[in-house]
Amino acid sequence: MKSNVDQGVCYPQPKTLAQRVAIANDFTQRFHFPLPLAIDGMSDLADHVYSAWPERIYIIDESGKLAYCGGIGPFNYHPEELRAWLDHRFPQTRAAN
Repeated sequence: MKSNVDQGVCYPQPKTLAQRVAIANDFTQRFHFPLPLAIDGMSDLADHVYSAWPERIYIIDESGKLAYCGGIGPFNYHPEELRAWLDHRFPQTRAAN
């Protein structure tokens, strides 16, 4: 896998929420990211609550509730579970994959 620097994506560590928002906006525009994106506040509350390190996948549904919580990586990290969940939840998109 290429590094972010090789792909022209390299930002200094943001020191303000406005900088985090600018980085997120650049990402969504540059990579045509179609999903809503949440930005953690400068206190990193979401990071502390969800403990997404090491690898971890969460899905927050349209009502703001936790709909999927993947296992902690690397041994319990199974992206195929996420794919199955998404295929079940959004069957109309299966053909697009």
